[in-house]
Amino acid sequence: MFRFGIVALLIGSVSTAMADVTRFRGENGAGHFEGEGVMKSWPEGGPPLAWMADGLGQGYASPIQVGDTIYVPGMTDDQVGHIFILTAEGAPLGRITYGPETLDSYAPGSRSTPTFDGNRLYILSGLGTVYCINLDTQQTLWAVDILERFQGKNITWSLAESLWIEGDRVICTPGGPNGVVAALDKMTGETVWATTGLDDLASYCSPVIVNHGARRLLLTETAKYLIGVDADNGRLLWTHKHITDYDIHAVTPVYDKGLVYYTGGYGSGGGVVELSEDGASVRQKWEDKKLDCQHHGVVLVDGYLYGTGHRNAQLMCLEMATGKQMWSTREVRQGVVIYADGMLYVYEGPRSGVVSLVKATPEGFERTGHFSVTAGDGNHWAHPIIIKGRLLVRRGDVLLAYNLKP
Repeated sequence: MFRFGIVALLIGSVSTAMADVTRFRGENGAGHFEGEGVMKSWPEGGPPLAWMADGLGQGYASPIQVGDTIYVPGMTDDQVGHIFILTAEGAPLGRITYGPETLDSYAPGSRSTPTFDGNRLYILSGLGTVYCINLDTQQTLWAVDILERFQGKNITWSLAESLWIEGDRVICTPGGPNGVVAALDKMTGETVWATTGLDDLASYCSPVIVNHGARRLLLTETAKYLIGVDADNGRLLWTHKHITDYDIHAVTPVYDKGLVYYTGGYGSGGGVVELSEDGASVRQKWEDKKLDCQHHGVVLVDGYLYGTGHRNAQLMCLEMATGKQMWSTREVRQGVVIYADGMLYVYEGPRSGVVSLVKATPEGFERTGHFSVTAGDGNHWAHPIIIKGRLLVRRGDVLLAYNLKP
């Protein structure tokens, strides 16, 4: 049952001038969010809870918010996936059914964060179907089984990619011989291009498209490779092999000034490759085993990378240009890392649930507040978002909103 409860409304209306959050990890998938005017330190017990909504089904997908409307996916007990719709104050507005979801025994439910474009939402089920949903009619415009179309196979813990919209195209990663990466027409679902020439499965990575010189370059990670693809025509430009346990590559590559950072968990770590001027080739610049980030995201701030390790379970800062470790700490363990207005927000999981506020500076570790998420059930894995002065944290069938402004 979809239920709603106001725990406490502690501040008045918040300005709507801030940017919407329309996709996984915000604009460009970088984990950066607008946070002007938010607190730089928290009182004991953390920021005040504004509201809590429950009954959102099973899943690990992040919410998104467009204007004053929140969308968050979840799977109900009948294995059906829905987009639950809430007001900005957590009140239920309804739900849109999109189709069957994965019953994966380790992590059942929705795992793809929807991507908003115009009056449509795009979401990939764990079973491999891309859905285009018209928000005006609340109906599915089209659905494409990308595993069937491109002859891919589902992966160990089911597909978990969040889709990228590029102009009139939806970018996805089927991991098949007929298309390791593919672009679909966002209005019809027809294939625009498909990347061939690489025999590798998909992983759990969401792609990013960047400007490098005169080229639009698509970057993502498959089961065993970091890859670069021409975003205009889907041509595979280069691959860089990187092996990690269970083929888990789940961290979107980070691009900055011709450098591309990649990482994986289980002690495999990562490194940086340097692109050629035309983006058609790469060379290894440095490698690192310390920051073995599993699926928790890495943020780049002023030339420095911040993330948490998996086996090396600690928060750390690396200089992107050189790989030099600036600092590390065991006070903050493995967790999702996002950024706003000079501060890191780290949501530890799978069992801890501690949220820490940390200064984003290479000069040293300084935590200025923390609290624990105790509501909801299951692993603490969903990536939080920050919007309009609030931190939105999803755990299981619960979404919590914390006031970050004094």
